[in-house]
Amino acid sequence: MFSATGSELILRAVREGLLLVILVSAPPLLASLAVGFIVSILQAATQIHEQNLVFVPKLLAVTLVLIAMGPLLGAQVLRFTQALLLAIPTIH
Repeated sequence: MFSATGSELILRAVREGLLLVILVSAPPLLASLAVGFIVSILQAATQIHEQNLVFVPKLLAVTLVLIAMGPLLGAQVLRFTQALLLAIPTIH
C-alpha cells in the first residue's frame, strides 16, 4: 500500500490535474459561449435560424483562442506533466 505521504501526493496530483483541465478548457469554452450568445441574439433579432450561422463563428472563435493561447496552455500542461513524472519515484 501507499504511505500517508504517497497517498497525499496522489490526491494532490489528481486535484491539480482536475484544476488544470478546468483552466485549460476554460478559454475555448468561454469564447464559444460568448460567440454563441451573440449569434443567438442576432438570430432572434433577424429571425434567421440557420444552424451554420452558429457553428462556423464558434469554430472560428475556438480556433483563434487555441492559436492565441496554445503556447501558454501547452506550457502549463507540460509543467504539470514534468512535475508529475518527477514525483513518481517519491511514491512508495
